[in-house]
Amino acid sequence: MIKFIGSVVVFATLSITGMSLRFSQQRSRALPADTLSQPARFGFGRAATEAEIAAVDIDVRPDGKGLPKGEGNALEGKAIYALKCGGCHGATGTEGPNDRLVVGDTTKGGARRIKAIGNYWPHATTVFDYIRRAMPFNQPGSLTDREVYSLTAFLLHANGLWDEKAVLNAKNLPKIQMPARDKFVPDDRKDGPEIR
Repeated sequence: MIKFIGSVVVFATLSITGMSLRFSQQRSRALPADTLSQPARFGFGRAATEAEIAAVDIDVRPDGKGLPKGEGNALEGKAIYALKCGGCHGATGTEGPNDRLVVGDTTKGGARRIKAIGNYWPHATTVFDYIRRAMPFNQPGSLTDREVYSLTAFLLHANGLWDEKAVLNAKNLPKIQMPARDKFVPDDRKDGPEIR
């Protein structure tokens, strides 16, 4: 009886395998003909308008090009940070659970150098740009320009790079000399995987 059941199982397996192989061969031969008749476009969506493109074209260069009008200060930024940033980056920007924003006491990191805005980021404008486009994590792009200037001022102040009462704006933000600015090497690779 066991031999009979075993024979049936083997026969059924071979039959199913053979059928699926024939089906996949027939299907693979049919695919090119099926795809040739597809239209070039399916008619979904539409071309973006100039206004829609301008609304998302908000990047800021290291030299400050692209910074919007407006201003902010670290005192306002501290209150905004507590409300919208502290849950992810900690009350002072050193606790986490997400990336550390403030250098603080880096001696506790052991042999691993802790990277933060004050000792790793090469341009102050990048802080503004990143906050504006990507933060807060649960609502990226929801901050006003004044809130972004204020948060940037607060984080620069917390890293010892900006006076707490000074007003931060598009004119003075690009002039801030970040400690790590000279530690980065420009990428002059042409078009390949060269190692720099």
